[in-house]
This record gives sequence, structure tokens and C-alpha cells, in this order.
Amino acid sequence: MVAPRPPGPRSPTLEQVAEYAGVSRSTVSRVINQVSTVDPELREIVERAIEATGYVPNHAARSLVTRRTDSVALVVSEPADREFAEPFLSRIFTDPYLGRITAGALEVLRPEGIHLVIMPADAPAHQQVLRYLRQGHVDGVLIISSHVADPLPQQLCDLHVPAVLSARPGRPLPMSYVDVEQQTGARLAAERFIALGRKHPATVCGPLDTTAGQDRLAGFRSALAVHGHAWVPAEPGDFTRAGGERAARTLLTAYPETDALFVANDLMAEGALQALRDLGRRVPEDVAVIGFDDSVSALACRPQLTTIRQPLEEMAAEMARLLLARIREPEGRPRSVIFHPEIVERGSA
Repeated sequence: MVAPRPPGPRSPTLEQVAEYAGVSRSTVSRVINQVSTVDPELREIVERAIEATGYVPNHAARSLVTRRTDSVALVVSEPADREFAEPFLSRIFTDPYLGRITAGALEVLRPEGIHLVIMPADAPAHQQVLRYLRQGHVDGVLIISSHVADPLPQQLCDLHVPAVLSARPGRPLPMSYVDVEQQTGARLAAERFIALGRKHPATVCGPLDTTAGQDRLAGFRSALAVHGHAWVPAEPGDFTRAGGERAARTLLTAYPETDALFVANDLMAEGALQALRDLGRRVPEDVAVIGFDDSVSALACRPQLTTIRQPLEEMAAEMARLLLARIREPEGRPRSVIFHPEIVERGSA
């Protein structure tokens, strides 16, 4: 017969933490459950006691009391009817945009002990994602979506799920969002071309079913109109490298006189540079090129890419802060936070 294993050391209890801290059990419970009315000095005493005793809260029991899961979802939403050169899952895990958003959000969420769940929500997975969110598996949602017809933001509003959007919504919604001054960024690109003396500007714009695509095109054209350019050729891309190469090739074939090209994100600009090389056009001597984002793609380009910087990490961190505030105060007013872009000059323009 095998002798029974002796019991291991018992984990510290809530009562032992309270005794160590010299406070009541209920005070310890309120600190663990993040009740905002606890006196800051008491909170610090209890937190030190938790650390000293090695107490590990029972999160399952806590979630029954607080109805919190200590996790939020980062949902990457995509329209069902848009055609791309690359599969959806391949794009979201190779696009530097998602990595920067994730890093920025984690800077805020990790110190709060909150887990981030990344959920692709393309057409095949949309209802599955919506069902997961409806069932309360996460406390809130960070949504990466900019296409105007995306139903998910409205659906989350209808379900009263705390959520923050990564861009201005395509239609008015009672939802917080973070964005950059898109038209201002495009204007910076136009003004750079004017300063360089370029006479025939054109643009590979973003998808025109996105607010970013619409705003960057409108900002570029309106800024150039002030300088006498009544018409600026444009060819929409899909924010992918392959899409940028295709759009640039089409545009340059139709308008071979183009001597300045604004590309609505850095990945597409990387593809546009390849198209220019194939067509025997020198950068920046024959065609100056400016991208948008200031991502790692800008540094990988040859020549390195002049681009419009949007501070994605800071924007994602602000998204996370807005979401935490919404989770804690569900009846709070939605807020918008708009960041300022700046031009980063490198070798391409």
C-alpha cells in the first residue's frame, strides 16, 4: 500500500492577510476587488501585506462577486466584401500596425493584471466572436476597425459591452474612440511635395470604405488645391504591400508624368517603391515618395521612407485607458482623443 502524501503548506488566507495588515477582512476584500472608495493609505498597507504573505486571490470567486474576468479582447474586424491580395490571418500577423497597437495596449493593461485576448473577426468568424463577447468572457473590447459599414461597433453598443474604437466611427455612435488628425497628416505630405517643387503629385490612397482612406485622400487633395492642383490622380490600395505595388503600377502607367507619390500607409509604400524600381523610376530623383505611419516598414525601404508619423503605441495606450475607465464607470460619457501627426523626413522625399 502506498502511503498517503503529506499535505503541502496551506496558502495564506484572507483572514491571515487581514491580521498581518491590522485591518478587517472586508477591507482586504475591498482592496482585492478594486473598490475605488478604499483609502489610499489602507490600500497600500493591504497590498504590502498581500505581497509579504504570498496571498493569491481566488479569481474565480472574485469574478462571481465583481463580475469581472480581468481580460479584454483586441478584436481585429474586417468587412466581408473587401478583396485582398493576402489572406486575412496572414495580414494581421505580419502587419506592423497590429504589433504596435498590441504593445501600446499592454503597457497599460499588464500593470493592472489584465490579460489581452487577440481575436480576428473576419467574415467567417464574425458571429463566433460576437457570441464570445455576448457571453461575457471579457470585460471589454478594443476594436481595430475603420471601415464605415462594419456592424460590430453598433452591435457592441446594442449589447452594452464596454468598447473603444481605434478610429473615428463611420457613423455617429455612443462609443469612445482614438484617432490621429488624418487630414492634417496628408496635408503635411502635400506641403512637403510643394516645398520640393514637385509639379505632378498623385496618391495611392487607402480603401475608400474606411475613414482613414477617405480622410487621407481628402486632406491631400484639399491641401494641393490651395496650390493650384485642381485634380490629383488617385488609385485605391488595400493597406497591404502587394496592394500598394499593384495600385502604384496602375497609377504610374496611367500618369507617367507623376513626380510625387503620397502612399496612404508604409506597407503600401514599400510595394510602391518596388513598382517604381520595376518601371525604372529613381526615388527621389524622378519620383518623391511619402508614406504614412512611421512603422518598421519605413526603415526597411530603400531608400528609407519619408513618412507621416502617427504615435500608434501612445494611441493604443490611450485606448486601453479609455476602456478601463468605461469598464469601471459604464454610464460615463464616451470620449474621443485625437493625436497630432508629424512628418519624418528620410531619403525618399
